[in-house]
Amino acid sequence: MVACASMQDNGNFVLKDKDGNIVWESFEEPSDTLLPGQNFSKSQPFNLQARQSETNFSASNNFNLSWQPDGNLVLYYSQNHQEDEQTQNYAYWATGTDGRGSRLFFDEFGRIYVTDDNNTELVQVTNGNPSSTQYFYMARIESDGVFRLYDYYQKTNEEDNCSSGWKELEREPDDICVLNIAQNENFICGLNSYCVSTNGKPQCMCPDNYSYFVQPNDPNNLTSCRPDFPPPSCLVNGWETDPAKVDFQERPNLNWPFSDYELVSGDFDKYTCRERCGGDCFCAAAVYNVDKDNVAHCWKKKYPLSNGRSSTKAENGTIVFLKFRKAGSGNQHRSYLTLILSFLLGSSVFLNILLVLGILGIYMFLRKRKMLGQQLVASMAPETVRSYTYKELEKATRGFKQRLGQGAFGTVYKGVLELGSNTKRYVAIKKLDKVVEEGENEFKTEVSVIGQTHHRNLVRLLGYCDEGEHRLLVYEYMSNGSLASFLFGISRPHWNQRVQIGLGIAKGLTYLHEECNTQFIHCDIKPQNILLDDLFAPRISDFGLAKLLLAEQTRATKTHARGTIGYFAPEWFTKASITSKVDVYSFGVVLLELICCKSSIVFSMSNDEEQALIDWAYDCYKHGKLVQLVENDEEAKNDIRRVEKHVMVAIWCVQDDPSLRPSMKKVAQMLEDVIAVPLPPRPSMFCSSSATSLSSVSF
Repeated sequence: MVACASMQDNGNFVLKDKDGNIVWESFEEPSDTLLPGQNFSKSQPFNLQARQSETNFSASNNFNLSWQPDGNLVLYYSQNHQEDEQTQNYAYWATGTDGRGSRLFFDEFGRIYVTDDNNTELVQVTNGNPSSTQYFYMARIESDGVFRLYDYYQKTNEEDNCSSGWKELEREPDDICVLNIAQNENFICGLNSYCVSTNGKPQCMCPDNYSYFVQPNDPNNLTSCRPDFPPPSCLVNGWETDPAKVDFQERPNLNWPFSDYELVSGDFDKYTCRERCGGDCFCAAAVYNVDKDNVAHCWKKKYPLSNGRSSTKAENGTIVFLKFRKAGSGNQHRSYLTLILSFLLGSSVFLNILLVLGILGIYMFLRKRKMLGQQLVASMAPETVRSYTYKELEKATRGFKQRLGQGAFGTVYKGVLELGSNTKRYVAIKKLDKVVEEGENEFKTEVSVIGQTHHRNLVRLLGYCDEGEHRLLVYEYMSNGSLASFLFGISRPHWNQRVQIGLGIAKGLTYLHEECNTQFIHCDIKPQNILLDDLFAPRISDFGLAKLLLAEQTRATKTHARGTIGYFAPEWFTKASITSKVDVYSFGVVLLELICCKSSIVFSMSNDEEQALIDWAYDCYKHGKLVQLVENDEEAKNDIRRVEKHVMVAIWCVQDDPSLRPSMKKVAQMLEDVIAVPLPPRPSMFCSSSATSLSSVSF
């Protein structure tokens, strides 16, 4: 029987019975992190599973660190094949101490090593810092599959908060992009993308003439790319072998090792390799390389490309030719069509026939559309939303089987609606936990008001269910998931893409606050409530739902939910009135996250401060160290003036005094350079530096 619990100085969380005996301790059951003092014998095997992302702590990632009963420490990738329900493990790093290793140690100097039965050191995994005892250490298997050792200097310089925090000291493997882990699986980056390592962190990039997207049915949510042109195939009269339509992009040190279907070797140059691909309708890319015996090799790659990697070390001397369709290459077809139509229309007989057929076709089209319109759900009309029965939505979700997410308002499930004529539509169905008990008509009125909002940066409400105790809402399905998974995933989104996402969110909030018939205060702006459509444009979800929840539940959620407290304005915890400025505050936090690609929640937890990300951003801005906010982001560093502008706008948004925060319309104008951004004061009203004169600033 557990009588007490305590957190020890070494980070070990223990449960004790009434006699003081330990009945359970976290050191014996690690999840994804190891701390100094955690030592294991081979009779104490463990398996650490990486979290899904920096903000998603569920252990559903495929990367694992295993201390095995044979004395070997192994990093491996686990893939579950649904067709035969078997799991295949692919090891990609190991100490090589199987059969010899006896104990695994993590000492106070950051050294992780394996010893044999005689306590002789066999392999040193990390070097640590044996010359100093002024550091804390931790080691973690992370979502990108890399095992990293971090240190934290115990004496932090309080005048320079930018340099504080956990810093990466060592990692294994050094460059995970170059490892051929699983031939038939995309383990880091999705299809047609390639992996490049920046300071040990893998990033997924798209080649020129390709665009980012996440495959809707990909359980690993990997960043993939799709061509901005019809993909290569062998259709009749295709473009793939027409010299007038085909062009190539040449890139060095780039390869997709597992996509080749034909190898040609001999004495030829790179241009011959390119020509071989140009004359093959199956060929999406060709890789050229000359080996040490001066023999040329040309690998033809099929579409889609998989397991791409860019590395001067692993692919030194390799040249890839990526095939793409020339822009405007379809004009010749159009000119032929124009010539044919001109010939036909020149004849009065053909003209009359075409005219009659055209009128008949238009009549049949309008009649069919009218009949189809009667079958389609009312949610397709912009003025109304359709009412569904609970049984209909239960069928659409297959018994609420596939959960997309859960938040303060309820749980969201993926569903498919039958629209008639073999037409289907993916939707997101939200089951509300509790709503205000104000009657059926009032609920429908609120839903109708929400359904009348239409903006390109809002998720559209399609329908609802109000049946007994069941209250559900039917929304558009956003195939690219939430901003949280996109922003805090393995790869860092492009700077310009983040800028456009921030502007889109600002415009969506401007519409809710000032431009629609009924003003909406969202009350819960955070990356999890920003979804991304097929083109990665931001769509705000869950607006209008705060009014449907019980008032006391709303207040309790905001004060109890540790996961979202970092986004709420100070007035939520006082008796101050709630206005649209609470959304401005939350947007400011999200804007800082877009700039840094860091979660305010994770940042706050690691620094033991509620508003740590805001303080850190302001300190870096004040001390002229903005480059530290966009570390390892060359695109942002090359656009540092715009980075500074965005930081200044974010600081204005997170002012403690609501009257100092700009409206969302002003925010959007500042982001678009329509109006200038004044110098912001420190956000916290308790800091002396906030005494900056604000008499000339008006929002």
